[in-house]
Amino acid sequence: MRKITAGLFISLDGVIGEPQDWHFPYFNDEMGAAVGAQLGSADTLLLGRATYDSFAGAWPEREAAGEEDAAMAKSLGDARKIVVSHQDLTFTWRNSEQLQGDLIEAVTALKQEPGDTDIAMSGSPSIVRQLLAAGLLDELHLLVHPIAVRHGLRLFDEGAEIPLRLISAQPFTTGVVHLIYGPAETTAEGGYDEAKTHLPQADQLTGGPAADDRK
Repeated sequence: MRKITAGLFISLDGVIGEPQDWHFPYFNDEMGAAVGAQLGSADTLLLGRATYDSFAGAWPEREAAGEEDAAMAKSLGDARKIVVSHQDLTFTWRNSEQLQGDLIEAVTALKQEPGDTDIAMSGSPSIVRQLLAAGLLDELHLLVHPIAVRHGLRLFDEGAEIPLRLISAQPFTTGVVHLIYGPAETTAEGGYDEAKTHLPQADQLTGGPAADDRK
């Protein structure tokens, strides 16, 4: 079964909206490698309409310009691009098509298609939420920026808990942390009674035996 990965730029307070307004100062070679690895390992992109429109409005021109990002632009252009939308769409960017039918059923079938490469997502938070809730997203790549944006669209809205497990964590020199999560089978359980056993004991806090032991 093919793996689906999703990558998002996210602020410290959970904002993912309008990243072009706040994330570029943190974009360095480390982040470029992380983004390139996630998208470059895929021959298929699954995108929401807004994300697709943003990509289609920029990457074909970047490919034609032939500058530093032309290789990335060509890779995105060559990939199969599947767009999720309730509207009837027409496409000018090559290798683009519209997802047909129910999202969960169609993505389930897509994962079962033959192939050794990943299916990658970028942005498209509403689709990310739905696939996470359905257990269809295999990896959630979050590039957490050291900034509190304090306004804008956030990754998660109100709803049922979605348990996740940490696959890897990598800090960058800019202060960005690259976190990769996968689905967890169950939500972690426990309360204060379990947690307090991990607190320092009195002798650890005072640097010596507890007060009662000094009598």
